[in-house]
Amino acid sequence: MLNEILKDKYKLAIIGILVLLLVCIRLFEARIFYDPFLDFFKTDFQNKELPNYDIFKLLLNLFLRYFLNTAISIGMLYILFKDKNITKLSLLLFVFLFIVLIILFFIELKFVNDYLLLFYTRRFLIQPIFLILFIPAFYYQKLNR
Repeated sequence: MLNEILKDKYKLAIIGILVLLLVCIRLFEARIFYDPFLDFFKTDFQNKELPNYDIFKLLLNLFLRYFLNTAISIGMLYILFKDKNITKLSLLLFVFLFIVLIILFFIELKFVNDYLLLFYTRRFLIQPIFLILFIPAFYYQKLNR
């Protein structure tokens, strides 16, 4: 599969563009998204109070960022594997994981004082970590078919 991708310059270019889009989301996150926790988690946050935040705006921006990362990730998975079943499964997993994570994030925000847990839950919502997990998993599955 890797040899096929390297031979096909078009696929490689599209994957490169999609990776570049993910990088741009990360580079311009402070300008694009409302997230009062960006600066908070760059400091020694364990001994500080949470910054003031607008919960509606925060959840909306987390959804927007997750949606953008997911759309790019789904596109990348489709180009890599050309398998509609993998694409559908990925989409279902992304939706399910978002629902679980956003509920967990909200509960942690309101009721739990463990900022490290909040940090990692937020990290899964704002970074394309699932893409990094899904590519080797689907590749391994495809090898064993």
